[in-house]
Amino acid sequence: MKELITNNLEVTDKFNYKLHKIIDSYETTFLSRPISLRLWSSFFVILPIFVQAPWVRLEPLSALCFTFVILLGAFVVYKKQSNKWFIVSSLLLGVSGSWLGGCLFWGWLSPFPILHIPVEAVVLPLALIGLFTNWKIGSSFYISSLFGTAVTDITIFLTGIMDQWREVITADSENAPLILQKTSENLIQGKSISIIIFVALLLWFISKVIFDSATINTTNGKALLVASYVIQTTLIVDGIFIFLAILQPNLSGLV
Repeated sequence: MKELITNNLEVTDKFNYKLHKIIDSYETTFLSRPISLRLWSSFFVILPIFVQAPWVRLEPLSALCFTFVILLGAFVVYKKQSNKWFIVSSLLLGVSGSWLGGCLFWGWLSPFPILHIPVEAVVLPLALIGLFTNWKIGSSFYISSLFGTAVTDITIFLTGIMDQWREVITADSENAPLILQKTSENLIQGKSISIIIFVALLLWFISKVIFDSATINTTNGKALLVASYVIQTTLIVDGIFIFLAILQPNLSGLV
């Protein structure tokens, strides 16, 4: 009987040991694997396009207030005091900065494209400071998102369709399709296509250089990976919208 109890205890101990190993493994691998980090980084780049953009047009004030919900989420997750949740908290902090800038611009200042980057960069000083702290993953997300936005704006300017920005934003439902059609025609010109291809290759090269210099084993490495994933996702999203603008202007998301 004593031997049976001893064997049962050993089995229980082994089970508990394996269970804790699984939990520990989960703790250390959550967002510590490139595929998880890529998934969530890309998700938070795409989220504003399908959620924030239509929301801020309908209810800019409530969309702006949601920034504080994201910040609250980051704080709550941070209070869990574990490494895996700190990464999530840092990432959410970076997302809140991008969300805030996007709401401020698209909610009230969208007819003034010259203000786009300055407004989106509203928390850039804090993000730059964050690069030298443990919050560098969130800072990297915000800065790389801002970089992608800036490159997109520069491309819009160089292709000559910046002039249509204000017209598209302020146009009514009858005139908007005509302006978008004109924008589409500008995009298929040789000069515009050359600029777009050059910028796309440049972004791909920059993201590859950052990716090749990163490692998943350190916080610095994770921050670099996040930057690379954000730039890659921005490139893919921009490519989709360019094709939509050419093939079906009304679905391009320009209005």
